[in-house]
Amino acid sequence: MTTLSSAPVPAASDTGAPATAGRPARWRGRLRSVLPGPSADAGGAALYRRWWLPWLWMSPAIVGVTVFGVYPFLNTLLLSFTDAKPLGGAASFVGLDNYTRMFGDSDFWLATRNSLLYALIVVPLMVLLPLLLAVLVEKNLPGIGFFRSAFYTPVLASSVVVGLSWQWLLADQGLVNTWLEKAHLIRSAIPFLSDSWLILLSAMGLTLWKGLGWYMIFYLAALGNVPKELHEAAAVDGAGAVRRFWHVTVPGVRTSMMLVGTLTGIGSLRVFTEIYMLGGSTGGPGGADRTLPFYIRDVGLDPLTGNVGYGSAVSVALFALTLGLTLFAQRLTKEDEG
Repeated sequence: MTTLSSAPVPAASDTGAPATAGRPARWRGRLRSVLPGPSADAGGAALYRRWWLPWLWMSPAIVGVTVFGVYPFLNTLLLSFTDAKPLGGAASFVGLDNYTRMFGDSDFWLATRNSLLYALIVVPLMVLLPLLLAVLVEKNLPGIGFFRSAFYTPVLASSVVVGLSWQWLLADQGLVNTWLEKAHLIRSAIPFLSDSWLILLSAMGLTLWKGLGWYMIFYLAALGNVPKELHEAAAVDGAGAVRRFWHVTVPGVRTSMMLVGTLTGIGSLRVFTEIYMLGGSTGGPGGADRTLPFYIRDVGLDPLTGNVGYGSAVSVALFALTLGLTLFAQRLTKEDEG
């Protein structure tokens, strides 16, 4: 009987096929593993997708960020080392002179104090008050939609329109002083728009009033993710409404509170319109209520006496202050998550 023995498979060279027949496929696999794009084992449409296609879709956003974000920042940083003027002309390199002048400028430190004070007062209130407001309007009661819309209405109004309305309310003969005098609560008008401290506090009140509805929406979305079972269990254990708020609601929306605090802090350091509308173009009596953005406008953009280089240096200081606040909030968030 004849037995069949398994013969070895002939190599490519034995069959007459060239030994390099598999090289193109191997090189394609190696290039695919190096170049961006789908992996070698990808299938379907991903196998035919070009590596540059995602970058093509992102190119409008990249161009926008570069033109309106990266370039202005780098240009401001470069100008801070020059004595450039608002109306143009030759600018010379002055080194660190602008920063030396800034650290010795009492007006700069006054504006920094106002900005920090603004943030220290507004941020805690803006974190807590919208949360309380969201808790009040969270329940689906008859007519609750009207109150939600009413609380959100100031967000839709222009800051200039709101500022003009507050001017009318807080003027010496405005609605607030008139009502207080007729109620015999005051003998003379309260100088809301002429006293430096009252201007600053009134501007803070305007910021809070306009931002409550916006951050209320943030908290309404976060409250929907807090399990109702936790409130029910706390109520069964005998916890009242206040204890449930502090021990159930607040921990459940802590991430949103960190986000609101960060956004509000950045906005407080950049406040300008409120001070301008209530304190006038000088920023209060003698410029006592000027914040850093207000001071940057005065020292950097005045056509006659402005110095763009010095204003750019103050802008860099404002950026460093804002970055420090953001990093601090980010660290608090990580510690809270840990």
